[in-house]
Order: sequence, then C-alpha cells, then structure tokens
Amino acid sequence: MKKCLVLLENNQPNLPLELLEVAHRIFEKSSVFTVGLPLDSQIASSAEYFDVLVHAEGSQIPAYDTANIALIAAKLHEEYGFDCIIVPATNYGRMVAPRLAMRLDVGLVADVTGLEQVNGQLEMIRPAYSGKLFAGIVKKGMGPLMMTIRPGVFPAATNPFKTTQHRVFPFQRKSSGITFIGSREKPATKDIRDSEVLISGGGGVLEHFSRLQDLSEALRGQVSASRRIVDSGVASRKIQVGQSGKTVSPRLYIALGIYGSVQHMEGLKNVQHLISVNIDPLAPICSLADVVVVGDAVDFIDQLLKRIQR
Repeated sequence: MKKCLVLLENNQPNLPLELLEVAHRIFEKSSVFTVGLPLDSQIASSAEYFDVLVHAEGSQIPAYDTANIALIAAKLHEEYGFDCIIVPATNYGRMVAPRLAMRLDVGLVADVTGLEQVNGQLEMIRPAYSGKLFAGIVKKGMGPLMMTIRPGVFPAATNPFKTTQHRVFPFQRKSSGITFIGSREKPATKDIRDSEVLISGGGGVLEHFSRLQDLSEALRGQVSASRRIVDSGVASRKIQVGQSGKTVSPRLYIALGIYGSVQHMEGLKNVQHLISVNIDPLAPICSLADVVVVGDAVDFIDQLLKRIQR
C-alpha cells in the first residue's frame, strides 16, 4: 500500500478533490493510503475524502508561519514514511513546499500541470521558460516523490470515499522569528476559475476591453484576459488566463480577438464550449473552437447584446 500526504488549503473548496485525483493518478486508487493535512479545523466538506485527516493540536498555527507547517509535515513523514507528498501551487503552498523539501532532503517539482507514464516511469510535466516549452521530469534517488500542483488543471476525483479517521496530532509550536504586526481586510473578488461563463479578450479588443463587461453581465459570467491585455496594463493579472495566469474550465469560453499562443491555450482545461471571434480564421485558438466567427470582435459584442436584449 502506497502512502501519500496531501497539504490542504482551507480557502480553496475544490482543490482537495483535485489533489486527491493527482494521488489516484500516481498510484492506483485502491492501493494508495491518503493523509490530508489542513491548516485549521475549518476545513471544507470536500476535504473530508482522505483516509486520515490530521489536525495539529490546537490548530492555532497561522498560515504565514510556514516554518511550523513544514515541521508538522516533516514529523508526519517520520511516522508514516510517505511515498508521495502533494502540495497546492498556491501562494501558501509555494512557501511551504521548499521548506519541507529542504527538511526531507528531497527534490521538488514545482507547478506541475500534467502527469504521464513513460516506459513505466512517472513523468511530471511543468512549464519552463515562461511557458514557452514544457519539461518532463522524472524522480531519481531516495525519498518521497514531492510536487506542487497548479489549481484548476486536474479534474476533481470522482466517487471518493468518506474520511474514515480524524486524528489530532500533538504539536508544540516552535518560535519561528516571525512577528504578527497587523492585518487588513482584502476586498472580496470573484475568482475567474469559479465562473461557468468567461468572456475573454485579447489584443484584438485592446482599445475596447471595457466593452467585455457589458457582455459578461448579460451572460451572467466574468471577464478574463490574455497576457497581452495584462502586460498592456489594461487588466489585472488576477483575471489572466494562460500558463503565466490561471487555468480555467468554464462551460462557455468566448475568446474575443485572442490569437491563441501555446501559453494561453495551456490555461484552458476541460472547456465544454469555446467560441472564437477573430478577423484571422487561421489563428491557433480557432482550431480549438466549437464555433468560429470571422469578423470584428467589437461588432460581435454589439450584435450579440442586441440579440440577448430582444
């Protein structure tokens, strides 16, 4: 029986099942024993699908205290002897994973977006050179296989078993040298990864990007953007789709004036329906589209809004 540790982030409700799917792809579902380690006791219901859920005693370790979080994971490894450790490639995960890898003296493959079996050996796929190419990495040497997984890339595990054991792990928090000064409330914003409808703009609508908001409201969706729009300062990187942005899986993706570089299309996973509006019918993104509209994207917005209003 293989053993796998999965670190969980509590403000990512869909992520636990995505990480569980990764564990099932690495090992056979029936032959892997999964241990989930959430940050605190307020876990999402989707996190309750691991064989064991471990709670650090008191659960008073703040998210910024990555040193103690890594220490807990290392102590769990001493006890269980994990074959694999999976960490989300979030801001939190990117801080914890290197610390844990150093403690365990193992290699770390960061920002994994794919897994393949090549000649009987697991190959972890990750972007390299700002997404211009993809590297396949295999594990060599001793110690557990360790990786961070980009959110939204893998589908949620299907038909998982309910957690069979909740375990309180005794842990005395050590001084980390970090002093909490204060905090402030961050304005709540919707994440484009949660939207079922995305109206996405590229260089073809650079000067008219604000028009996308009208269409997104009419279709009850959200606006997203290509890297060119973001690099031009027109939109925030929070709504960027692509290898250097976010990976999205909406039911409907309307690409307005988007050329469709490899980096952008790598951010589209399991999109049910894709409509491409472009003056160039040979643009790469048109090859992925269910419907290709050859023409001006701004005119398309006007005509579609009129149709919806009727």
